[in-house]
Amino acid sequence: MSSCGPAWSHNGPVSRSKEQAAQGSTTTVPGGRAAAGGSDFLQLDLTGAPAGGRTEWLAARLRGAIADGTLPVGSRLPASRVLAAELHVSRGLVTEAYQRLAETGQVSGRGRGGTVVVAAPPVAAPPAAAGPSAVPAPGGPAGPARGGLVEALRAVPCRIDLSPGVPDLAAFPRTAWLQAERRVLAGLTPADFGYGDPRGAPALRAAVAGWLARNRGIRAAPDEVVIVAGVAQALALLARVLRDDGVRRVVVEDPGSLGARRQLAHWGLEPVPVPVDAAGLDVSELRACGAAAVLLTPAHQFPTGVVLDGERRRDLLGWAAAGGLVIEDDYDAEHRYDRAPVPALRALMPEGVCYAGSVSKLLAPALRLGWLLVPPRLRDAVTEAKRYEDLGNPVLAQLVLARLMESGALERHLRFVRRRHRRRRDAMLRALAERLPGARVHGAAAGLHLMVTFDGARFEDTDLASAALALGVKTHPLSWHRMRPGPPGLILGYAAGPAGDIEEGIATLAAALDGLG
Repeated sequence: MSSCGPAWSHNGPVSRSKEQAAQGSTTTVPGGRAAAGGSDFLQLDLTGAPAGGRTEWLAARLRGAIADGTLPVGSRLPASRVLAAELHVSRGLVTEAYQRLAETGQVSGRGRGGTVVVAAPPVAAPPAAAGPSAVPAPGGPAGPARGGLVEALRAVPCRIDLSPGVPDLAAFPRTAWLQAERRVLAGLTPADFGYGDPRGAPALRAAVAGWLARNRGIRAAPDEVVIVAGVAQALALLARVLRDDGVRRVVVEDPGSLGARRQLAHWGLEPVPVPVDAAGLDVSELRACGAAAVLLTPAHQFPTGVVLDGERRRDLLGWAAAGGLVIEDDYDAEHRYDRAPVPALRALMPEGVCYAGSVSKLLAPALRLGWLLVPPRLRDAVTEAKRYEDLGNPVLAQLVLARLMESGALERHLRFVRRRHRRRRDAMLRALAERLPGARVHGAAAGLHLMVTFDGARFEDTDLASAALALGVKTHPLSWHRMRPGPPGLILGYAAGPAGDIEEGIATLAAALDGLG
C-alpha cells in the first residue's frame, strides 16, 4: 500500500515528515546503544525488523495476526502510545502501521474506544469435522470401548436432543446465582483469593454436610467432605486410590453407566458386570465374583430406574461389613415424582460406603461441582490424590454454591424444576403410549430419563438410534450401557426440552422404527 497519505493516530493525523523520522527513532541506553524493544502483545520483537522498514514490519505482523485468528473481530489493539513505549519506538511509527490497516478496512479507530479489529481477510474454511453418521454398536471398531464416542455424539447438531443425563438448563437460577456471587465477592478478603484447602472451601464443605443431612439423611462432619469436579472426578480419585491399594476389579451394574465404566477402566481397574433386575443389583452374584469393591446407583439405578430393595440393601451392607467396599453414586436421587425418598446407603453404614454426589443434574454439568465422602481409612489417600490432581476446585463457585445451599435458594430451585421435569416426563409417557405402544417403559417414578425396551424385537438398537439421528433426533441406544446381551432399547432424556419437542421427538422415533421394516 502507498504511504503517501497522512499518518493516523487516536488524536488525528500526524505529518508524513514526523512518521518518516520515526522510522529511525529508537530509545538509546547509556553508551549510545539502541535499547531492545519488545512487547508482550503478539510477542512483538523489533530485533529482526529491518531498520528502514519497521512500520511495514509492524503492519505485516498485525495483518498476519488478524488473518490467522489470533486477533479476531472485536479485538482491541493496544493504544499507540503504550505499544510505542514497549517497542522503544516513536508513537508515529505505530500510528502509521495502524493507519495502513485502517485503509484496508481491517481496523477502525473509535476515539476513546481505541483501535478495534473490524474485519478479517477471507480464509479457506477447514474441512468440517466428521461427526458420527451412524451410532456404532458397543463392540464395533468405532464403538464406546475406544472412548470419546458419547462426547462426539454430544457435539453433533440435531433438531431434538433426547440424550439422558441433562437437566433443564434453561431453568438455571441466574438471578439467584448472581445475587449470591455479589454477596460472596463483597465479603472476600485478599487472602481468600489465594490457594486453599484441596478438600474444598470450608464454607461449602459445611454447606454440603448440612444439605446431605437435610435431604439424604447422611450425618457427616464438614471435615469428611471432599469437594470434587463432579462424580466423574470422584470415581477417578477412588480408582487411583483403590489401584494403589491393590484392588484390580470393581463390580459394576449391568446395564449401567458407560461413562462410569470407562472412568474405572481408564485408571486401570477392570469393570466386572453383575446383572440388575427389578430389585436392583444381584448381591448373590456380587458375592460369587470375589471382587473387593462395587459401584452402584441404589436410589435410582442408571439406566433402568429401579431402586435397590430392602432385602438387597441388607445383603449388600452385610457384604460390606465383611470387608467389601461400596461406591454409592447417588444418581438423580433428588428428582422423584411418584415415590417416597430412598435413604442413602452411606446413611446406614458410613464405614463401608464411599458416597459421591453433585449438582450436575440439579443445576448444570458445566459447574463441575460435586462431593465425595469416604471411610476414614481412605480419607488421607483421597485428599492426597485430590491435591496432586488440581490443588482443589475454583473457590468462587464453591462459595456461591454454599450460599445458595445455606439460604434455601437451592431447595426452592429443586422444587421448581421437579414440577417442570414431571410435566415433561408426563408428556413423554403420553407420546410413547400413542406412538410406540409396543415399547416397554422403565423407571418413570424418578429421574431425568426413561428407559424403553422392545422385548422380542429383532433389530439392533444402534440401528434405530442411527435412523433417528439421520432424522434429527439424538438419543442413546441401551446396548451402549450393557456389557452382556439383552433386548434392544433406548434411553430417552426428557428434562432438557419443552413438551412439544418431546412429542415431536417420539413421533420421529416411531417413524425411524417403521423405516427399519
